[in-house]
Amino acid sequence: MKFLLDENQSPRIAEVLAEAGHDVIHVRDIGRRASPDEQVLDAAREADRVVISADTDFGELLAASNAAGPSILLLRRQEQRRAHEIAALILVNLDDVVADLQSGAVVVIDDERIRIRSLPLQPD
Repeated sequence: MKFLLDENQSPRIAEVLAEAGHDVIHVRDIGRRASPDEQVLDAAREADRVVISADTDFGELLAASNAAGPSILLLRRQEQRRAHEIAALILVNLDDVVADLQSGAVVVIDDERIRIRSLPLQPD
């Protein structure tokens, strides 16, 4: 898969995911460090990449715009984990959510469960 790591994610995650065969870049690699979330979403959409972030604002932006993409892989409650542990969490769960990410979704992964909401997001 093609991923774009948000600035709140360690570049080391990109290295581990790339070693596993994924195409991964960090926002700093494309000059988007400290860019507004809207610009990060635009960059991911243009490059057909899934955003990996811990920032819930991405889901809110997608809901407000009724956009069908890009997909977001939202990591919750991972503050105590090291980059290689977060990358391992992504990799162990990726097969279960790859089809959703490819078709457009917000996928939330935490220690206890995976939640998937298809895009465009509909009001609850």
